[in-house]
Amino acid sequence: MTTHTLMIQGTTSDAGKSTVVTGLCRLLQRRGVKVAPFKPQNMALNSAVTIDGGEIGRAQAVQAQAAGLEPHTDMNPVLLKPNTDTGAQIIIHGKPLSEMNARQYHDYKTTAMQAVLASYQRLTGQYDTILVEGAGSPAEINLRDRDIANMGFAEEVDCGVVLVGDIDRGGVFAQLVGTLELLSASECRRVKGFIINRFRGDITLLQPGLEWLQRHTGKPVIGVLPYLQGFHLEAEDALTTSQQLEQAKLRVIVPALPRISNHTDFDPLRLHPQIDFRYIPAGQDIPTADLIILPGSKSVQHDLQWLRQQGWEKVIQRHLRYGGRLIGICGGFQMLGTWLHDPEGTEGRKGSSRGLGLLEFETTLAEEKQLTRVEGHLPWDHAAVTGYEIHMGISHGPALQRPAVRTNNGTDGVLSADEQILGTYLHGLFESQAACTALLKWAGLSEAEAIDYHAIREGEIDRLADTLEQHLDTELLHRLVS
Repeated sequence: MTTHTLMIQGTTSDAGKSTVVTGLCRLLQRRGVKVAPFKPQNMALNSAVTIDGGEIGRAQAVQAQAAGLEPHTDMNPVLLKPNTDTGAQIIIHGKPLSEMNARQYHDYKTTAMQAVLASYQRLTGQYDTILVEGAGSPAEINLRDRDIANMGFAEEVDCGVVLVGDIDRGGVFAQLVGTLELLSASECRRVKGFIINRFRGDITLLQPGLEWLQRHTGKPVIGVLPYLQGFHLEAEDALTTSQQLEQAKLRVIVPALPRISNHTDFDPLRLHPQIDFRYIPAGQDIPTADLIILPGSKSVQHDLQWLRQQGWEKVIQRHLRYGGRLIGICGGFQMLGTWLHDPEGTEGRKGSSRGLGLLEFETTLAEEKQLTRVEGHLPWDHAAVTGYEIHMGISHGPALQRPAVRTNNGTDGVLSADEQILGTYLHGLFESQAACTALLKWAGLSEAEAIDYHAIREGEIDRLADTLEQHLDTELLHRLVS
């Protein structure tokens, strides 16, 4: 079979690459095209467990949903999960390889490219069209050597590129033209056109600029996408905004840990019409709340130290004295115990740290990562819950005799004897409608509205596809992918 490939690159991080690929996946899927998303290299702490038991970036899992597919490790063969400012865990084909600093990984890229090409070849044997998402910007000239994320990949597989610029940031023409100026001649020829993203205002005032851009570069503007008010698509990595509601019936706060991971867990709460949801960054006063949630972390001991420095330990103790509810998810769950042991230095320096001591169990970090999809139910109303585990630690201790979740293959987490504290390794806890409603009632929202997060996500993907169909030259795009 003949497979067609088109790559979406951006002038900057967060220019809209993930969004465009997601919308195009749904657009092509509607037209009966067998399409698959692909991101050669991703750097993100938001991830998902795939059908083949591996780990990929969360954005690619959403793109797979848009294409009507189960996410697979071949859709994101290289995933980098930063655990310091200069180092990351390297995940190849869904499984952890090792920890590397930036220099070590740069030297490893030639090998990583072979993993990328192996995944790409497998996808081309199954699908009509591959929509590839770049990473960051192709104009990072210091990273051009051994590039596997942008033009290095495009040149290797000989595919066309569409360049996305974000007009909401300002200077979109400088973004687009400047990017072209920093590309090699062959890379520049590979760019087939431009998409301008997040436009607000009168399009007629933009028209002279569009005409100049096309004359100056000799490349077409495929379309101008409007700024979508209230649009929600799970973030690849950047921390999403809070939702502050003065008339909210439940107040939820989450510390914005330096190495916070899988904060997409909280999107159903951010979008809930009855909840005032807030991330609390460093240096900000910690408000009172009905529910405090400690999120996942890529560096648990480091983030626990940060919590203490920010005064969260005393806040949590006071919160519990006054009857508040507390949830710890994954790394946040590990913080609730008595001890954290890292004998091999898996997440930093070797050694042990005292946990918050709120539940009687200890966690030992191990080299083998747990990657599991989970189904089960909560203690309340036998509420069904689905999700996934992504963690390096193994927890043990008497507190685990009171599990928070009964799963399809055992138990998970802890529910304290007084039922004030819940700890779990389960990501996606609030995505199941019944589980979300049960947890909100437990937290104090007696008349909790039931929201269908899956339906919300589907609706937003369809809204995005409709927008692309209306504002892009779909006939030109069709020629580019065929």
